[in-house]
Amino acid sequence: MTRLVDHEVSNNWYPGEVLDNPAYTEKRTDVLAPRAYQAFHEWHPIDARQAVDGRVYRSFRYGSRVEIFVLDMRTYRNANTADQTKPGYILGDRQARWLADALGRSTATWKIVQADMPLGLVVPDGKDIEAVANNLPGAPGGRETELAWVLREIQRRRVRNVVWLTADVHYTAAHHYSPDRAAFPDFDPFWEFVSGPLNAGAFGPNQLDPTFGPEAVFVHAPPVANTAPIDGFQHFGELNVDGASGDLTVDLRDATGASLWSKTLHPQGR
Repeated sequence: MTRLVDHEVSNNWYPGEVLDNPAYTEKRTDVLAPRAYQAFHEWHPIDARQAVDGRVYRSFRYGSRVEIFVLDMRTYRNANTADQTKPGYILGDRQARWLADALGRSTATWKIVQADMPLGLVVPDGKDIEAVANNLPGAPGGRETELAWVLREIQRRRVRNVVWLTADVHYTAAHHYSPDRAAFPDFDPFWEFVSGPLNAGAFGPNQLDPTFGPEAVFVHAPPVANTAPIDGFQHFGELNVDGASGDLTVDLRDATGASLWSKTLHPQGR
């Protein structure tokens, strides 16, 4: 499940950014990004009908039980330096509406959203914000305003059994979001499973922003930052759906394949 992330262009990049890194002779990300799209699509072929203008967000099915929704939370975002008290975006209007519409149309038992940035974890970019959470309590602000719209649409359209898979941070965790704990109550409870890295220095855990009422049910993070892969904090996740019952079992595993934490979810309604 491939998607264009930050390192194909530059770490933590956003549209319109001008890099100050002396290693780059071309410093405009708006010039670098199309080159990255070309290299990405040459290496990871995606159906040209789904890759208009370099687009990588898309969905695909695994039988009747599972549909995967792959997001691009890099290409259409506003600046990391933006005022976090004002409305922002990380999907862009077209992709956000596509996601809401596609989830609403899906007949799969489980709708698995593959998001390349975590929803409730505070991920800084120096003094700025790299992911969705703006590190401010209370009502949604910054990029949270767009996520709030998506979550409200999921509830309004009565879409059931939506699970989010996220990464970017370098540890593994299971987060449960509930309107009972949230400043923004207009959504149905859901799970977010975080897993990383596969082969890189490990660090964390990151702080959870309370806006959408997340609870860290499980966390496996190293004791010190940039822990080497040999020290056992490399992770991946595994999802299995029982064809008969529709139950979804999630395992968060270490590099040996051992399950560190497991949860079985039972499908509800539609």
